[in-house]
Amino acid sequence: MGYHSDIKNINTPSTEQEDFWAGEFGNSYVERNKNEHYVADNLAFFSKVIARTQRVNKILELGANVGLNLMALKQLLPNVEFSAVEINERAALALKRNVPDADIYQKSIVDFTSNEVWDFIFTKGVLIHINPDQLPKVYELMYQKSSRYILIAEYYNQTPIEVTYRGHSGKLFKRDFAGEMLTQYPDLSLVDYGFIYHGDTNFPQDDVTWFLLEK
Repeated sequence: MGYHSDIKNINTPSTEQEDFWAGEFGNSYVERNKNEHYVADNLAFFSKVIARTQRVNKILELGANVGLNLMALKQLLPNVEFSAVEINERAALALKRNVPDADIYQKSIVDFTSNEVWDFIFTKGVLIHINPDQLPKVYELMYQKSSRYILIAEYYNQTPIEVTYRGHSGKLFKRDFAGEMLTQYPDLSLVDYGFIYHGDTNFPQDDVTWFLLEK
């Protein structure tokens, strides 16, 4: 219970997708994501991405779950200040245990506001679960609050499509998130991109396509 005092801006979900992740399905997702191999796989992934950046001192993750991404990044960048937004209470508490010095906001990404700016803002497997009508607001948040880098690591599709997710409809959407941001904000440039196959023999990811953008 002591961790609650360190978690900020607790709020109530407002969309169907937010209810889904804040509730029991989100709790089950927390239980499925305790595998230490994920951190090793993430170390390999983020080492590629961070190698293409310079002078990153502050990182914000939107939709951090239990912190497997931040745990990997902390090993690569031990002196960086970390912040995270996570809608699910159980995940936010586990995140605080896993990355105790991070600033954690238990809040919807769509409703998140801050006076701070970060060098590097990212999502990984999160935009795919956002209500598509809310995406422009999330894009604006990422753009306005990043001073330099934006990383989008999601399922890619050239045109927007919906996919059934673990038997649920209206919960997973594929599209060209990075392309939409590049169109919406012409001063963004594409630094690098790549694909990580679920069948990679050393460090698999879940068929993630990633794009590193820079202001």
